[in-house]
Amino acid sequence: MHRGVRRRIPASASGGEVLGRPRWYVLAKDMKKIRSATLREPRKRGVKSKVAASGALRSLGDRVRQARARRGMTRKQLARDSGISERYLAQIESGKGNISVLVLRRLAKALNMSIELLLFEGPEPAIELTHAVEFLRRLSPDELKLARHVLLYQFGGVDRAARHQRIALIGLRGAGKSTLGAALANHLEMPFLELDRLIEQESGLTLNLIFEFRGQGGFRQLERECLEDVIERYPCFVMATGGSLVSEPATFERLLSSCFTVWLKASPEEHMRRVIGQGDMRPISNNRNAMSDLKRILSEREALYAKADIQLDTSQHTVEESLEMLLQVLRDTPVRESLTPMATSG
Repeated sequence: MHRGVRRRIPASASGGEVLGRPRWYVLAKDMKKIRSATLREPRKRGVKSKVAASGALRSLGDRVRQARARRGMTRKQLARDSGISERYLAQIESGKGNISVLVLRRLAKALNMSIELLLFEGPEPAIELTHAVEFLRRLSPDELKLARHVLLYQFGGVDRAARHQRIALIGLRGAGKSTLGAALANHLEMPFLELDRLIEQESGLTLNLIFEFRGQGGFRQLERECLEDVIERYPCFVMATGGSLVSEPATFERLLSSCFTVWLKASPEEHMRRVIGQGDMRPISNNRNAMSDLKRILSEREALYAKADIQLDTSQHTVEESLEMLLQVLRDTPVRESLTPMATSG
């Protein structure tokens, strides 16, 4: 993989001595350089953020002006309906108004349009997209599922047979994604991939350092890039994904449309027991509310995990038992039904 330039800790720091220096000395110097470079970045980011903010405000101003003109509203009328002064509206439309969330809500209400449409990045969306979104808003949850499948197969270029050969495991930590995934891949004679490990290889950093140096946004960008690379390079595989991938709509949609997804489930207590059993004490370290936090995360993600093609409850089952159940479900799920959610449990 070679997208972008990544900071990497030199391989020379992994052992022995380098130019007569102890390896800890070289590693410390390398980490100091990385941290020093990272600390210098806020200045650059500050300039970029000001430019980006200015562009966003100009885009918002253009959209307000266009929406007002399309509705035949004068600035005075919009000021009256929104409760915002004409002077402030003039600043907003010229891209110089540092608008607050409350003012944005009032403006959207006065224009009878959604806030997300006002804030839509890039050129104004085609009117067909706006009409399609409004049509979809009227559908029930079940109708929306059907509509998504129709759109996916009509315009998404989905190869059902190829999709069935790419198996992605989703779920919280401790559900058995890595252990069961490796066993499944071995049985099916497919490559086994762990998306988080691929992200570390791509960046040259551990996940903790990625979040520290590049933040949540940087990690999510790497996650999407690595997923795209896997789909492009491997015609078949079994892959364990990160538990939070489902919270990124675009990345999760790409996974759902390109891979046969399996939600590995377990009770919160089972999740916690397995993670601690792996020697990871972080979930309970200095956290009295660890179990309640875990239950809250599971509750928030449950509707997203449920979008998987099949569900498998691994609670109270050995790896061998879970593998046999998963293989049976895979055998019982025809390719033509691979986008119809179903559930199974032991």
